[in-house]
Amino acid sequence: MAVWFARYLHRHLDALRLPLWSAPPADHAGPVVVYCNHPAWWDALVLIVLAARTCPERDNRAPFDAAMLRKYRIFERLGAFGVDLDSPRGGAQFLAAARGILARPGSALWITAQGRFADVRARPLDLRPGVARLPEIAPEALFVPLALEYAFWDERGAGAFAAFGPGVPGAALAALPRSERLARMEGDLAALLDRLGRDVVSREPARFRTLVAGRKGVGGVYDLWRRLAARLAGRRFDPAHRPVNGGDRAA
Repeated sequence: MAVWFARYLHRHLDALRLPLWSAPPADHAGPVVVYCNHPAWWDALVLIVLAARTCPERDNRAPFDAAMLRKYRIFERLGAFGVDLDSPRGGAQFLAAARGILARPGSALWITAQGRFADVRARPLDLRPGVARLPEIAPEALFVPLALEYAFWDERGAGAFAAFGPGVPGAALAALPRSERLARMEGDLAALLDRLGRDVVSREPARFRTLVAGRKGVGGVYDLWRRLAARLAGRRFDPAHRPVNGGDRAA
């Protein structure tokens, strides 16, 4: 299914890109918690592809709105578990499931920590307090912020951008009071979003490596005509609006 979702991104987005300075969590013996912002519908698909490409050896799991999970059952088969976001018991459901998942050293828990759709420019981020409870449950886990953003560049499809920040040991976060812990996690994610945003605004593909490349061009009859015209003229046909030279390295 991760392969199918990568193909879906290929068909509908310009690309999934990571800045060159971003590195996914690696070489951590314990569990990993990846917490991110929640800007768009695409987030679930992007997280599935990121998990499969950057942490393929881990048991990747993620909380999902229980009402939406009943609508999109396929995500259950991909590691999602339901959390009732509209009742007080939702927090207890999340913590109970997280406790079991993070008890396994090879696990990874991916969380859209805002719990709702929010613009990448909105501040404060207002992360849900449950994410700050996790260091108490799993002090041996590594907590990694992940920034997500989408933007239109030169092609008809939007580009998806993702950046991993430096991980913080759960024990270091657990040593902080909960209010300070949440503020620290929110501050790390906000700073990461700002840094990613500067690269996205630059519109410079050379600042990124491509995890999934998307289709280029307009498609349909128009690109068919352009391909034929190029062949008749003895030229190589490139459907991209602005061909990239030297940048946009494949990961």
